[in-house]
Amino acid sequence: MISVPYTVHNQVKLVRGGREYFSEMRKMIREASHSVHLQTYIFEEDVTGESIAAELISASLRGVEVYLLLDGYASRSLADRFIQRLVSAGIHFRFFEPVWKSKSFYFGRRLHHKVLVTDAHTALVGGVNISDRYNDLPDDPAWLDWAIHVKGDAAVVLFRICVSIWIKFPGEVKKIIKREKISAPDVSLHCLVRVSRNDWVTRKNEISRTYLEMFRGAQKEIIMMSSYFLPGRVFRRNMSRAFRRGVKIKLILAGKSDIKIAKQAERYMYRWLFKNGIEIYEYPHNILHGKIAVCDSAWVTGGSYNVNNISAYASIELNLDIRDNSFSGHVQQTLKAIIRDECIQCTSLTYETNFNFFQRVIQHASYEIVRLIFFLFTFYFRQR
Repeated sequence: MISVPYTVHNQVKLVRGGREYFSEMRKMIREASHSVHLQTYIFEEDVTGESIAAELISASLRGVEVYLLLDGYASRSLADRFIQRLVSAGIHFRFFEPVWKSKSFYFGRRLHHKVLVTDAHTALVGGVNISDRYNDLPDDPAWLDWAIHVKGDAAVVLFRICVSIWIKFPGEVKKIIKREKISAPDVSLHCLVRVSRNDWVTRKNEISRTYLEMFRGAQKEIIMMSSYFLPGRVFRRNMSRAFRRGVKIKLILAGKSDIKIAKQAERYMYRWLFKNGIEIYEYPHNILHGKIAVCDSAWVTGGSYNVNNISAYASIELNLDIRDNSFSGHVQQTLKAIIRDECIQCTSLTYETNFNFFQRVIQHASYEIVRLIFFLFTFYFRQR
């Protein structure tokens, strides 16, 4: 069980990536009156990045304290002049640096979460990076992704997390928190929300445990959407046990991926999934990047966490767990509509038909290569 408690006084909303997400982000920044904390993995100097940068600059110039923290590897391509423009406008800018990096490799934790918190009251948590790939542009639809918009107690928790990750010196935490005008809880709001994190270096594996709790506690159905789905042994064992108890498990996976070897490795696992009664639905229209799951129309987890060992053991990840029948029912119906209208089911028969012996050999080789990469990358963190 996770020791992190649920907060009570919250309001939540599901936000689809693309135009809806970036409209919500711009609105939050424009309405901020005293603070903005934005932490993300990828921030690119393209149309979308320029539009968000303009909003951050505008907020800073009107007196809002703006803190921008980016992953030092994934956002390394930002030009110095772009960063200087942000700093000159008064934005507090910093990279989250790995232990070691070069143009083609890095070693260390990734700041993989994507979170925006304004005025320690409103937040946006999901898997959406700041890049044209995640936005709806003319003749170029966004990758499929999700975020959760939350107001209330959980936003205060997220604010404190952002501050704790931002700081380099312990004294900064108290100063930043002391300056913030944290509002009293709005008791008219009622929705149970828990902030869960994975960061193996600081011994946090809360999101991994949330998924295991879902599999162990589910009574009827779990629907998961996951990019880069390569679960470890413990995860697979709990999926199998849930199926044997009579729980129906549906997976929405990528039909095509931006990392082709990862998709080949993922397909190698299909036969194990079929054997354990798990239904597979591939989304073929664009890159699937979303990470969200709903259990028994009562419990949702969503955020930046991918179901693989990189998220489990090497990245800093952030999800929101929500126990609310109305919200969970909405998420369930949304995912079922995507399965019905936008996905193609992959069965054992279609798998054997579509992939010949040679292709299955490639899938197996890809799986072993990816497993080796994951092992080498996460070995250091497992030893800490």
